[in-house]
Amino acid sequence: MKRLCRQTPPPGVLAYDGDEVVGWAGVHPRADTSFATNRRIPQVDDLDVWSVWCIRVRPGHRGEGISPHLLAGAVEFARVHGAPAIEGYPLDNKGAKVDLTMAYAGTRALFERAGFTKAADTDSVLNGFPRVLMRLDLR
Repeated sequence: MKRLCRQTPPPGVLAYDGDEVVGWAGVHPRADTSFATNRRIPQVDDLDVWSVWCIRVRPGHRGEGISPHLLAGAVEFARVHGAPAIEGYPLDNKGAKVDLTMAYAGTRALFERAGFTKAADTDSVLNGFPRVLMRLDLR
């Protein structure tokens, strides 16, 4: 992450409530992240996709509908920077409650509401839930 912070563009987008930062979504070209070599998260094709890997909302602001805005901001950020597609690796929790410390990957439902579709299964499990690869074509 330290390396990504020194690069341009920055590794994510922020959500504000006035002057207060209330959330962050990590988004960057997949090739520059650990997902480029992750054996549990497949690479679907050779497209130079971007990854949104983390969506965090500060305590005290959760449940206010900030996550969808962060994901939309990550999508727009990737689009503006020329990404042909963006993908995420959320939990497929099928509506079950997710421990908030493990909710940073997002949920399949969050990504589906943002227009992403399932592109692949993964071998990754987080908090007992399988993760799926969700993708949105930006071309």
